[in-house]
Amino acid sequence: MQAFADAWSAACAGGAPTVLVPASYVFLVGPITFTGDSCEPNMVFQVDGTILAHTGSTAWRSGVLTQWLEFKNVRGLTIQGRGTVDGQGSHWWSGGSVAGDAEMELDSNRAETSNRPTAVRVFQGANVTVAGITIRNSPRFHLTFDTCRAVEVHDVTVSSPGDSPNTDGIHLAGSVGVSIHHSTIACGDDCISIQDGCSDVFIRSVHCGPGHGISIGGLGKGGASAAVSDVTVQDVTLKQTMTGVRIKTWQGGSGSVRNVRFSGVRVSAVKTPVVIDQYYCDHTTCANQTSAVAVAGVAYQGVAGTYTERPVYLACSDAAPCSGIHLADVQLAPVEDGGGDHPHGPFCWKAYGDQVKPVEPPVDCLLAGAP
Repeated sequence: MQAFADAWSAACAGGAPTVLVPASYVFLVGPITFTGDSCEPNMVFQVDGTILAHTGSTAWRSGVLTQWLEFKNVRGLTIQGRGTVDGQGSHWWSGGSVAGDAEMELDSNRAETSNRPTAVRVFQGANVTVAGITIRNSPRFHLTFDTCRAVEVHDVTVSSPGDSPNTDGIHLAGSVGVSIHHSTIACGDDCISIQDGCSDVFIRSVHCGPGHGISIGGLGKGGASAAVSDVTVQDVTLKQTMTGVRIKTWQGGSGSVRNVRFSGVRVSAVKTPVVIDQYYCDHTTCANQTSAVAVAGVAYQGVAGTYTERPVYLACSDAAPCSGIHLADVQLAPVEDGGGDHPHGPFCWKAYGDQVKPVEPPVDCLLAGAP
């Protein structure tokens, strides 16, 4: 770990602003923060070899740290290469009571997962590119951008088992101007998670599965105010995931989700491809509350493939109904598995909008006009 710290300091000082993890080498590294406060701009972290996470409790100071490799306050950062970042997460997953249930929805702040570190975190970065690398088996989230501006992620592979708890692929929080494209994500939670404070997010040519889909939220937990806007998801494929494209909010919150467009979404044996859930709850029971994060202006165009449980689920708030839901060229069919199961039809509650044929099956429960 000290060698990495020394190399970063030397690169920051100028000359050749590149830290190289050479091919054919494996480095065992404990938690470390690479700070850009005294760095020249346009630092490059070149990963051609393998970086392995320590699994000993001594290195993690009994779980105090919540990230493994952190890049903080770096401007013009590029993380790239053909190498691998391996979080050795199985050492963490096996210790929790929740491992092994791929269908359980887990909140990131729950005690059984919150003390597990994120593999790679970029905090307060600007003009950041992550390209080519593989991140696998993170104890928790694989790649997080927190309070960042101008981010591009492409040709990245995320790989962990479908039953690994709370292992979001790419997690965005408070970040603006994010492009994620031409990447493959397999994990135990949301392939891409978009949280409060995110806007101008563009996702395309991403393959997701296994995992829980591509999600906005959950937003508004504990009465918090949250805002997400201007999100485009296009030309994505989801295979055997829990949901396809989803918006999830907690009861009792406030704020808004607006101007969201999903297009060219291909699903294969996805449990529920289209989801808006304003009653999101990761416990057995949650108290009913009146206020809600408003959802408005959400378009679904060109959504096609197969589902295993329900094609469309639009559960909106009584106090803040969903408005401006647009469905066009939606063609979803149940998986023909011969097992005798009978998938459910579309479900709506307090959802307003319009649909343009073809929409199969018809979402007759969608209410016309405005709330």
